Amino acid sequence: MSEGGMTVLDGTHLRSLQVAMPDSEVTFTGAQVLDLAESEASDSLFGLSLPQCLKSSALQRVNVDDGVSFRRSELTKEAATSKLNDYLTAIADELKDNPLVVSILDGNTLRLFLEDEDEFAMLAENIFTDLDIEDKGKISKGEIRNALLHMGVEMGIPPFEDFPLLNDILKKHGAEGKVELGQLQFAELLQPILQEVADTLAQKHVAVIHNIRIVNGSKLRKLLTNEKQLNNVTEKILQEKRSKKDDQKNTEIIRGFLEENGKELGLPPSEANEAVVLLYDAVLADVQSGKCDAESEDVFGELVKEILEKFAEQLEANPIYCDLDN
Repeated sequence: MSEGGMTVLDGTHLRSLQVAMPDSEVTFTGAQVLDLAESEASDSLFGLSLPQCLKSSALQRVNVDDGVSFRRSELTKEAATSKLNDYLTAIADELKDNPLVVSILDGNTLRLFLEDEDEFAMLAENIFTDLDIEDKGKISKGEIRNALLHMGVEMGIPPFEDFPLLNDILKKHGAEGKVELGQLQFAELLQPILQEVADTLAQKHVAVIHNIRIVNGSKLRKLLTNEKQLNNVTEKILQEKRSKKDDQKNTEIIRGFLEENGKELGLPPSEANEAVVLLYDAVLADVQSGKCDAESEDVFGELVKEILEKFAEQLEANPIYCDLDN
């Protein structure tokens, strides 16, 4: 799989896993169960190191609130195997609700640069120019590290924290210190470093998580199936309605509430991008006009539910990507 694009991990890769604890022991600690499950999940997700927030949320799904205590507990083989597979299912479910967006770095992009002399020469020249901030025509060997940072995931270089072997490769090729290099010398040193990085990635791919959140309607559908939570949301919007002017349309009141509080309900943040604005416009334009002016609170509740259902349908069909910080 090439790193030219991004891959969405939504738990599908884990659904078919059925893992048993080894036959060598009769009882197992919780730590052995979790470690095996996380190892199996990682192997199925291109070697990805599972984020702590993903593991914590998955543990809560299997009623493990205190991970430290569980790791110390002892389980029979049958109980351990059951908990192991429950945990894997919980990881898959968590990824379904909160997918990860990753790039799988396998060296292919780097090889494309290296196999085309003109392409590589242009790449090296551009990087050298960017790093030569004093315009001296010289940069130090130590700047090779910044060259790799400059290339980044888009050009097939994993972050140092995800691929610590980069440090060893730089050291092996003497890309350290303050000895200055001209542009040609820089290119001659960069080339074998990139070649070794490409060869290493070909043997063991690296998955890099992007700072992207996918809103796919999954959380919203859970809300819609929970009558108590749905009624609470409807009541909050009704309180907004009671405090507004009588001439304000119901859809305007609902939209205002959702734009302000939608993230907690499973909607994308209203300020994320233009796609979110278009989503709101499309959903609210599609609402039956007959309910928009209804005064009955029961009918108003039906309107809220209908709007949320339409949001869920739209997001399931066309998930929205937004920055995790939003």
